Amino acid sequence: MKIVADENITFIHEVFDGLGEVQTYAGRSITAEQVKDADVLLVRSVTKVNEGLLNGSNVKFVGTCTIGTDHIDQGYLKQQGIGFSAAPGCNANAVVDYVISTLVVLAQQQDFDLFERCVGIVGVGNVGSRLTKRLQALGVRCLCNDPLHDDQEVAGLVHLDQLIAEADVISIHTPLTFDGEHPTHHLFNASTLAQLKPKTILINTARGPVIDNQALTSFLKQRADVTAVLDVWEHEPEVDLPLLAEVTLATPHIAGYSFDGKVGGTGMIYEALCRYFKLPETLDVQALAPAAMPVKCDVAKGLSAVFEAVLSCYDVRADDARFRQQMVSENNQRVDSFDALRKNYPLRRELGVTAVADGVGKPQSLLSAFGFMC
Repeated sequence: MKIVADENITFIHEVFDGLGEVQTYAGRSITAEQVKDADVLLVRSVTKVNEGLLNGSNVKFVGTCTIGTDHIDQGYLKQQGIGFSAAPGCNANAVVDYVISTLVVLAQQQDFDLFERCVGIVGVGNVGSRLTKRLQALGVRCLCNDPLHDDQEVAGLVHLDQLIAEADVISIHTPLTFDGEHPTHHLFNASTLAQLKPKTILINTARGPVIDNQALTSFLKQRADVTAVLDVWEHEPEVDLPLLAEVTLATPHIAGYSFDGKVGGTGMIYEALCRYFKLPETLDVQALAPAAMPVKCDVAKGLSAVFEAVLSCYDVRADDARFRQQMVSENNQRVDSFDALRKNYPLRRELGVTAVADGVGKPQSLLSAFGFMC
């Protein structure tokens, strides 16, 4: 079996070398010539998998080690009888950690009580539902919007207009869709943005084009009270520098880039590939991940100690700083820098696999609510 894969898939050789010949390439530049003789194609979100890439190839199975699938022409795969699997939920906890870190940082910078904020969550799939549960465990009021679900599936669903009118924080977790009854392309446009209440925090970790980036740039220039946090960009890997200048926290599509999320994605695709080709699953992919180092929590500092524990595990400001430093490069280098930041992303563990070092009187319930392993 010949397997062509994105070189950035975690444990690609450790997991798949035992199944056949593995050839790896930069995901954004995988070509039809490279996949022509492959039986399997394994990608991440930067590879557009469509007829142009696969026509005339020997590919029988495509796997993407990501939650999102908007880079995959699933209609074409089905038409050609090509097997397909994504990794839904693999990095959902990592994205939730990103939002939690963002809220902790902004609560400290802007001096507000996180527990008195109302958080609006747009899209309650794998990520949005987990974020809702995490915040509700903390006692934070949440409003949810998702026209693809009803009240029997998700409690407390509201119309988007109500969410925008009431939420102090809006966190977007929808897929990118262009058609159907509820397309999400430019869901947040000039008209929608104009409805944001004063001092709203707007976070997008879904897909860049869910927000009209040109409209957002103009809006933020006029509404300095609004805080924007963007992990995704409409034309990435190109980044609109005027928009970047207006954004409070900016990162290069790495919200879900925890080590644990990547391992989870690899494991899910390994299992799907084995099922498709009726091969025995001889490897426990999760067992390849070492234990995470515990973090400390100084009980005497109270809530601030819990915040410090969260940020010692993951501090979004470090990613923001690296990103901004690279984006001052020349234009033709910024695209390469965007991908290099993702390829060379530092090791990051999730709160859910991280223990807090033993200490008498640790606020266990609060640490557990934030997501730590307690």
